[in-house]
Amino acid sequence: MSTLTHDTPPTPAPAPRGAPDPRPTRATAGRRASASVLLSKGVVNGILLVAAFYTLMPVSWLLFAATKNHRDLFATSGFAFGDFNLLHNLERVVTFDDGIYLRWFGNSVLYSVVGSAVSTLLCVATGYAFDKYDFRGKEKLFGLVLGGVLVPTTVIQLPMYLLASKAGIVNTYWALLLPALVNPFGVYLARVFSEGYVPNEVLEAARVDGAGELRMFARISLPMLAPGFMTIFLFSFTASWNNFFGALVMLNDDSLYPVNLGLFMWNSVTQQQPEYYSLVITGSLVAVVPLIVAFVCLQRFWRSGLTAGAVK
Repeated sequence: MSTLTHDTPPTPAPAPRGAPDPRPTRATAGRRASASVLLSKGVVNGILLVAAFYTLMPVSWLLFAATKNHRDLFATSGFAFGDFNLLHNLERVVTFDDGIYLRWFGNSVLYSVVGSAVSTLLCVATGYAFDKYDFRGKEKLFGLVLGGVLVPTTVIQLPMYLLASKAGIVNTYWALLLPALVNPFGVYLARVFSEGYVPNEVLEAARVDGAGELRMFARISLPMLAPGFMTIFLFSFTASWNNFFGALVMLNDDSLYPVNLGLFMWNSVTQQQPEYYSLVITGSLVAVVPLIVAFVCLQRFWRSGLTAGAVK
């Protein structure tokens, strides 16, 4: 009669007295995890520092250069102060050529603030309609809107110029204001914000109470969409403020120029008239200020808006 035996794994021999235990302890594992976390944080912080340096270096150079007179601008290092001349440079910018820079700055405010505000309102209303209402061909129409996001702005500048020429609005304020009203990416963002911030139950309760659709949007939905409104407004404001190519194509009268196109025209004559260098540099520094102010003052809206729709 045979006896069945089961093989058992051999018991490891005990470690010699005084020899280190090869098995990792909890403390060792904890130290390794802590080192891994520190390494990850160090890599991330290092990348962020490089990105911040890359971003802030041109602005820093601009700040240093705007404080110099014409001689120090070329005689000193780019990141070194010369004789402090910032106030005189600012005075020259705002008084040069009968204050044309102030006209350009005001045009940029008009194109960016007014155009972006109206465009954002249209985007929010359109995205809200795509989210809350059902109608025939809704998703196909929304897909067409998303297709507009894929088209670069520079590609459609020539067709837009031809349309503006047919409409007789070339070289007018409308030539930049009307195209700025169309923002497919803003419509997409508005729909996402509407899904995340406006509960359907609130709208149903308002309908039961007898509220009309327009009043419901203005009194209930639009206040809830304030973070989304500000986020879309900032994107539109930045794009309009930096819209150089559209203004270059549409405008011929220098009194209608935005500030970036005006600075480009000044910069184009610096080879023949080097005194324009300080005007271009100081004017560029002033032109950056509205963007910084807008992001700093409205950051609490767009930072909260970035998480819209993240949790369902």
